[in-house]
Amino acid sequence: MKWTLLPASDYPAHATRWHELNHASVDSPLLEPAFVQPLLTEFGEGREWLAVCEDGGRTLAMALLQKSRQGAWQTFQPSQQPLGMWLHLPGENLPALMDSLLRSLPGMPLVLGLTQFDSWLHPRPADGAQLRTADYINTARITIAGTFDEYWASRGKNLRANLKKQRAKLAKEGIATRMDVLRAPADMAQAVADYGVMESAGWKAGGGTAIHPDNDQGRFYRSMLENFAQRGEASVYRYWFDDRLVALNLCIEGGGAKIVLKTTYDESLSSQYSPAFLMREETCHVMFRERLFERLEFYGKVMEWHLRWTDEVRSMYHITHYRWPALKSLHTLVNKLRRGSAGQPAPAAEPVPSAAARHTEPSTE
Repeated sequence: MKWTLLPASDYPAHATRWHELNHASVDSPLLEPAFVQPLLTEFGEGREWLAVCEDGGRTLAMALLQKSRQGAWQTFQPSQQPLGMWLHLPGENLPALMDSLLRSLPGMPLVLGLTQFDSWLHPRPADGAQLRTADYINTARITIAGTFDEYWASRGKNLRANLKKQRAKLAKEGIATRMDVLRAPADMAQAVADYGVMESAGWKAGGGTAIHPDNDQGRFYRSMLENFAQRGEASVYRYWFDDRLVALNLCIEGGGAKIVLKTTYDESLSSQYSPAFLMREETCHVMFRERLFERLEFYGKVMEWHLRWTDEVRSMYHITHYRWPALKSLHTLVNKLRRGSAGQPAPAAEPVPSAAARHTEPSTE
């Protein structure tokens, strides 16, 4: 087992190996080079590294890493990426891989953190002498099984009644609703521009986090969506009231899933209608009818509105590996003392990576 550390600028030369490892393991579109490369281009700082583990000519594991602070490394984790950028072959021993990587990194680091693991893709390992896990967030999805009518009947009465009432009100006012789906590479630039205009008119404009075609977020989403559209695996849902665009979903597809990356809607209508909810109802109707995907993934922190649409909630977590067992024990003790002096109960585990708390922005409903 040998680790090689390369500048992340070499990633394009190893993208095929990364793709093959992803396909052989978690098979997530979020870990495809089509997603990863635009992240490096727009959000990399030039201090990221590509780690490759090989044994007898086989690629066992790959990761994108950054030094988070003195003595500590972690996976490269821009907020636009819901998953930690680590891949390994099924059956390989994750703690052993982490230990060998930690001992291969320069400067004799003490801690290695892997952030934002999905418990469905990676069953959560047990804590050990040198390894601990920490809760990150819960996330939700809708499994596409049975009929839409069966799914819809399982949802709460308030959701069903409210959307039915809104559709009746729109019909009474003579407003026609429609949904279209953009999939062509040539349509992605305009889709991102339209998304940015709508998002910039809402609450995110004040925080400076809205997408704009000329900012890093806008460039990332355009490039990434164009990459997936060239493979036939991008879908931008647009919802209209007559000729007025009122909601958008940016989605990618793969591994049996459609993943909702971002949602925005016309906030000036929120007191009368729920355009994003109306769009989601029609989206689900189409997905249950066509049966092209096994699940609709949200990959954001579970909010109250998620639970109106699904009961399927699972956990995501971080992993921290310490160079020595005594270091883990010392870190645990220090955390207990700190929290005890503050009058707070000690948690089961503490995420070590400094950027670990960031996650992709949830839908804005």
